[in-house]
Amino acid sequence: MDSTRGARAEEPIGVGSSGCSPATAHPTTGEAAMTETTEKTTTEPIKPSTNRKVIALAIAGAFGGFLFGFDSSVINGAVEAITGQFGLTEALTGFAVASALLGAATGAFLGGRLADRFGRIPVMLIGAIVFFASSVGSGLAFNVVDLIVWRVLGGIGIGLASVVAPAYIAEISPRQMRGRLGSLQQLAITIGIFAALLSDAVFATTAGGASEMFWWGLEAWRWMFLVSAIPALIYGVIALLLPESPRYLVLHDKEQKAREVLVRVWPNGDVDREIRDMKASIEDDVKAKRTGSLRGPVLGLKPIVWVGIILSVFQQFVGINVIFYYSTTLWSAVGFEESSSLAISVATSVTNILVTLVAIALVDRIGRRPILLTGSIGMTVSLAAMAVAFSQSVTTDGELALPGAWGPIALVAANVFVISFGASWGPVVWVLLGEIFPNTIRAKALGLAAAAQWIANFLITVTFPPMSAWSLPLTYGMYALFAGLSFLFVLTKVPETNGMSLDEANTLLPNKNAAKPKPQPKAKARR
Repeated sequence: MDSTRGARAEEPIGVGSSGCSPATAHPTTGEAAMTETTEKTTTEPIKPSTNRKVIALAIAGAFGGFLFGFDSSVINGAVEAITGQFGLTEALTGFAVASALLGAATGAFLGGRLADRFGRIPVMLIGAIVFFASSVGSGLAFNVVDLIVWRVLGGIGIGLASVVAPAYIAEISPRQMRGRLGSLQQLAITIGIFAALLSDAVFATTAGGASEMFWWGLEAWRWMFLVSAIPALIYGVIALLLPESPRYLVLHDKEQKAREVLVRVWPNGDVDREIRDMKASIEDDVKAKRTGSLRGPVLGLKPIVWVGIILSVFQQFVGINVIFYYSTTLWSAVGFEESSSLAISVATSVTNILVTLVAIALVDRIGRRPILLTGSIGMTVSLAAMAVAFSQSVTTDGELALPGAWGPIALVAANVFVISFGASWGPVVWVLLGEIFPNTIRAKALGLAAAAQWIANFLITVTFPPMSAWSLPLTYGMYALFAGLSFLFVLTKVPETNGMSLDEANTLLPNKNAAKPKPQPKAKARR
């Protein structure tokens, strides 16, 4: 990679001399005038080359999010086949599906510590190895216990990726691009979900069913897991090609190497400024470890910590992962053919990708609270519609079906639910969790909120099969209740952080019914 090519012509406005390439850092007197003239005529209309380089690195780093989405959702098309082959009860089916989430909680807990000790790249490689082993082991599992063990191992890889990928993207990105590039992680997760469901559909359709034999005498559902080894290998190769995070290098007193990385991927940037900011941030983190405490007057925690925890729990308690883990089984249970159920699941995952793009475009324009409130309304209405639709189901020859128009109504409601969630609570909760906590407790509070999210995800995933066997209307009615409660919670407790710096945002805890701050004389005077 040639970091000096076109450096002068592409240098952005306002970049200091420290961002110049080695070839132009010390021009002769005669060259200086020519350089000044060239820069004046070429800087404005041209984007810096570093943008392309950093975007490429961010996309590569976000591939961990792709594996996150792929591995967590690939079991969707295999649930019925696994249940039948291993003779599982509803409760055991739920645990087999949710077991990966236990591993994810463990991986997330260990990921930050491992990344700080050994580096971001080594943790990516560990994640790739774990993903690969889990894919092969799950595909060749000989009983449910064996499958659960391999799924837990894969979950550890999910947890590692969920921590190291966004951290790497944030640390490799220049400040003016950090928000947009950080959103690539959520987008990569949704694309991973789509790819998993699409591959499930291809295998099941080609074999004539997930339980049918396919290549080499193995059932199609086994190939659904085995194919996960391919993106795991790609992730490993990508990790070997990526440079180490500059922040990690500075953290471990390797400033010269950090400079080399920044000059290579950001040749026109102010490297000195970035190094200074990294050192200051590291000093803040050290101070936070000494002084930061989550303890407070509300059940032992600060109120803002509870806001983060409850946001995380509501994000999962509305039941979104039921759609991505069990949708094929769900639609088959109410009368759709397996091939149609898989096609519906793929279409739903495409919808999820598109609305995530919408959320990314709007979150900095209209604010966090309006998006969350609108999403809560959409989720409440659509989940209630699904509850009503499933209350009309009938059983014929032991098979559940939705008569008349109730099938299409349930299908439309499910997709409205995905749209409402994907355009609001999916990405925006992560934005808020990165903004609302004070610097001194941000890392600890984020870790606690993330742990709460994994636990909530596990509880919803493991309880859906037995609850749905008992009563689908009540199950979706419960999710609708949580969606309605999420509206009230945002309305009364969640601060608006749009347009504020982190230092301003993380000091907010609004009064009841507080809305996005509007320009007022008092606010102007304070600023």
